[in-house]
Parts: sequence; structure tokens; C-alpha cells
Amino acid sequence: MALAARRRPIETAAAALRVPKYGAIGKILRERILGGHYPQGIQLPSESTLQAEFAVSRVTIRLALDVLRRAGLVESRQGKGYFVRPVRALHDLGRLQGFGEMMASVGVEAHSVVLDIAEGPAAPEVQKALELERHEPAMTIRRVRVGGGNALSYDVSHFPLDIGRRLIELDLAHADIFVLIERTLGVELGFADLTLDVAGADSAAAGHLGVGEGDPLVRIKRLTYDVKRRPMDFEYLFGRPDAFQFGVRVPRW
Repeated sequence: MALAARRRPIETAAAALRVPKYGAIGKILRERILGGHYPQGIQLPSESTLQAEFAVSRVTIRLALDVLRRAGLVESRQGKGYFVRPVRALHDLGRLQGFGEMMASVGVEAHSVVLDIAEGPAAPEVQKALELERHEPAMTIRRVRVGGGNALSYDVSHFPLDIGRRLIELDLAHADIFVLIERTLGVELGFADLTLDVAGADSAAAGHLGVGEGDPLVRIKRLTYDVKRRPMDFEYLFGRPDAFQFGVRVPRW
């Protein structure tokens, strides 16, 4: 009777979600990882412990753990078990993606903490990038991008006023700016020029990302255009090196 009672929550969850039992268990474990119940670097409970907790077979537990492994949330160490990996954003350099879209590709929910919104004179580099008139102001938005409960990126973004003033009225905490520009403002984005290097963290980035001042960060400079080739968004994205991985498809010729 007790065994049947223990089985019921997983069977009910699996039925409600219309997924196999291992999928329902994988979802529960993923939520524990992303919620901080299993912090980065910690060893997950053993297969036998999970088998007893969920009252399922060892094969089911191994399938659930493999779901987490393929999502990049855990790694298997021979003879030791499974350990929680740092949450990483997968940045496909061959696509124009927002942070939320990158995190979604690895099954991680993301949000932003808006630190500052300012309308004022544009620095020369911003003025040139956005093709503004001399002394024409711009809108600047500073955010920390959070994935899996961890601050992964510190972003400083600049917009022409006609775009920026409309953006700041929207939900910048829970939606990518690219998505807001396209779906809410009705502006179709076309392409972006992007450069990537390594830079030392300034005091602002260090404080928000939990690193030391001067520690190396991945720095992405990105200028995004709409389909009419008008520059819409000029930004610097600063990420912890352990929080990003980059991929690109390279043709032979």
C-alpha cells in the first residue's frame, strides 16, 4: 500500500504531462537544479536513492538522468555518479538570438533584472553606431541577465529614442528585447554585426556577476539592424567565461 502511494505522484505527473515516467522525473530534477536545491558542482543523489524516492526502476532513473545530461545540466563521472554542471547559454554565432532564446535551447528559463534606464547624450561610439545626428540623445538600458537562478550576463544596450521610449513601457524583465521589437513594436530585424573578445571586468560588471574587478569576461559588441538596414540596437554584453559556450556551422568552401 505504501509503495503504491509513493508511486502515485510520479504516475499522476507523467499522465498529466503526457510524458513517460522518466520524463516527469527528469522535469522534477531539472526544477530542483534550476531552483538551487542541487547547486552547481554538487553530486546528485545516487541512482539507488532516486530509485527509492520515485519508486521506479533503475532503467527509468538512468533515462531521466540522461535527459539532464543531454540538456547540459549534469555530467557523469565514471565510478562517482552525476554532478550538476554550471548553467551555460549556448550562443549560436550563426543566428541572431536574444538571451532568452539562447537559454531556451538548453531548457533553462531566463529573466532580466533592469538596473537602469537613462535618456541622454549619446557617446561618440554610440552616436556613430546608431547613425544619430550630432548631440542627438539615445536611450540606454542596463540589465543583468539571469538563467537558472544565476547572473550570467551584464548588458548595456543603446537605442534610438523612437525605439527606446516605446521599449521602456514594456516588460523588459521577462521578454527578450529582440522579441519585443519584432512582436510588439512591429519592426522586423534583419542582421547584426558582432565582435567577440575578452575584457577585464569593470566595477559594475564585477559587482553584478560576482567576479573580481579585472577578472576576464567574454565581451560581445553587437550592432543590430532592421530589414531596412537601419541600426536599432547597439550593445555590449559581458558574460562570465563559465556561463557561455559558442557554436557556429562552418562550410568547407
